[in-house]
Amino acid sequence: MEPLITIKDIGRKYVIGAEVIHALKSVSLTINKGEFVALMGPSGSGKSTLMNILGCLDTPTKGDYILNGTNVSQMTDSQLAEVRNKEIGFVFQTFNLLPRNTALDNVGLPLIYAGVKKQVRIERSRKALENVGLGNRVDHKPNELSGGQRQRVAVARALINNPSIILADEPTGNLDTKTSIEIMGLMEDIHAKGNTIILVTHEEDIALHAHRIVRMRDGLIEKDYLNIDIHTSKDMAL
Repeated sequence: MEPLITIKDIGRKYVIGAEVIHALKSVSLTINKGEFVALMGPSGSGKSTLMNILGCLDTPTKGDYILNGTNVSQMTDSQLAEVRNKEIGFVFQTFNLLPRNTALDNVGLPLIYAGVKKQVRIERSRKALENVGLGNRVDHKPNELSGGQRQRVAVARALINNPSIILADEPTGNLDTKTSIEIMGLMEDIHAKGNTIILVTHEEDIALHAHRIVRMRDGLIEKDYLNIDIHTSKDMAL
């Protein structure tokens, strides 16, 4: 079976004035369908740059990125936008919700871009909110919701198009400990349903929810390993 994601010798450099910054030097990685991977590393390690490339928000300076059998590394901005809307669901630290729109409208936004009819959009958005435990909050605006509820809206929006990958960038960064645990529990439920999740975090306890951890440093992958212990000990505790 072909991997969902294959990146080969990906590099990304930025030219700022006379300086050339190599955010990614040479990164190769494969991720299979149904994996739950945490990308970790200190500030400046290249994890955000890699996430932007995986999310088709940026293109590499060198190397290939094959997503679901398609080479997306040389695509134009409009082609990348199409891939993003179809293949990738984003969950951000800052929720990125439209403040004047209801939870229902926020969740349905990707369906507008996909050209889905209004009635179908409403039904699917309502179902997506029910799936994250917010069936009774469909008409609430972001400022009428708690931080955890806002992130649940963002998760429902990320799932609405049945994407190939969920990309979660520091999804608990703005949440307290109790709410963080709830959101990570929701992520585990989503993964258990067969979704592929790539989580970017600098928090060790959040990364432990993933089944595989990729650690980055200085634009390279330093370590890539399966997070066996935590899941074995969880199973034993059951």
